[in-house]
Amino acid sequence: MTYGYQPFVLTTSPPGLELTNGVVACCVNSRLTGRRLVSLPFSDHCEPLVDNLEQLRCIWEALRAEWKRNGWKYIEIRPVDTDLSGLPGLTKSESFWLHRLDMQPALEDLFRRFHKDCVRRKIRRAEREGLSYEEGRSEPILEKFYGLLVLTRRRQLTLPPPLAWFRNLVACMGDLLKIRLASKNGEPLAGILTLSYKTTLVYKYGCSDSVFNRLGGNQLLFWKAVQEAKLSGFRELDMGRSDWGALGLIRFKNHWGAAPSVLTYWRYGTLTAALPGFGRNTQIVRRVLRRLPLGFLARAGTLLYKHAA
Repeated sequence: MTYGYQPFVLTTSPPGLELTNGVVACCVNSRLTGRRLVSLPFSDHCEPLVDNLEQLRCIWEALRAEWKRNGWKYIEIRPVDTDLSGLPGLTKSESFWLHRLDMQPALEDLFRRFHKDCVRRKIRRAEREGLSYEEGRSEPILEKFYGLLVLTRRRQLTLPPPLAWFRNLVACMGDLLKIRLASKNGEPLAGILTLSYKTTLVYKYGCSDSVFNRLGGNQLLFWKAVQEAKLSGFRELDMGRSDWGALGLIRFKNHWGAAPSVLTYWRYGTLTAALPGFGRNTQIVRRVLRRLPLGFLARAGTLLYKHAA
């Protein structure tokens, strides 16, 4: 809806009957980065919904036929647990760390497992500082969150998703989506966006004003999310993927006691696809992003972010 990419499902279920398996994918049509099939764009992972290897092979052959018929650059599949090494032509393309926190221990036991200095003391610091906490999906809360997100993306020298993306997420996900904000004297300092799915709470986006990170706003928000997940009966907190080189983010997730595992993406066809200017000219792009006013950075994200699916 936000980017105009067409989603579809391939399944072995007969027409007119209830779906019992499937692989969900989107056809990404980009003049900058080419046409490809991704399962799924802007998702950390998307598991093939199959019961056995025979179903997976059947769907895979149909995907390859679609690839050939449509002239896509490549097919990309992003599984967590399914081994795709037996499917002909698929090659490992990228790997990340995926952190997941087991929510089954008692809340007190979870708290004791958090890093003493980097998590527990930060939570207490946030409480002493009198940081206020709010949650919801309203437009004012979303706008505060998005302002912090754009600020964070400039610090990270990456483009932000467009505001329309988050508005559509709120509209589509409803009460399965929640934005949490920590503020000091009415000024938002940190925010996270979580999604609920069955027995899993998913941490999808996080942002902060780094000037105030010492106050523990990020830790307070994650602690609130952990408490709610435990109260709601979730079995797992999915803390998302991290690039190999994102050492600060990896340490942050490790400090919560989340278990790291390797998340591997698989491709069929061309192995590379990047926005023009993000290869040899990476340093030039970084210098531009560092100096770009926040409003212009948000507009650049609106124009270009969809091409990086």
